[in-house]
Amino acid sequence: MSTTDKDTLHLLSIFHYIMAGIIALLFCLPLLHFAMGVTLTVGGLTQEEPALGILGAAISVVVGVIILIGWGLALLVFLAGKNLDRQTKYQVCLYGAGVLCIFIPMGTILGVFTLVTLQDDSVKELFNRNSASPVLSEETTPSEEL
Repeated sequence: MSTTDKDTLHLLSIFHYIMAGIIALLFCLPLLHFAMGVTLTVGGLTQEEPALGILGAAISVVVGVIILIGWGLALLVFLAGKNLDRQTKYQVCLYGAGVLCIFIPMGTILGVFTLVTLQDDSVKELFNRNSASPVLSEETTPSEEL
């Protein structure tokens, strides 16, 4: 509830933005493999080498899915940073911090520090005041929320 909590959440949001950019850039690297798969698919659709077309299509699909998952994770981390700064959508912030723990070592450090900060009662109170849906605390159970 103090200004230090707001300052901490603002600083965490900046670091979330930075990590989201790094994650998005990291998952741009497989675009080279995706282009290779598309090239094999287009070039391998001749009668001479039909297996190359199938291999290229498989590579394109697998790498495309990996790229989309990575960009989705980057988007989740970005949204978590945005919501940390606004002190809204507590669950999105928790999920974003959990996703960050995958990216060793910097993401893990940021994710754990964010999780620890979000467990503080004064931070939960900030989210309760700014959010439409209340944050679940230890005293309330999901049946009491309904």
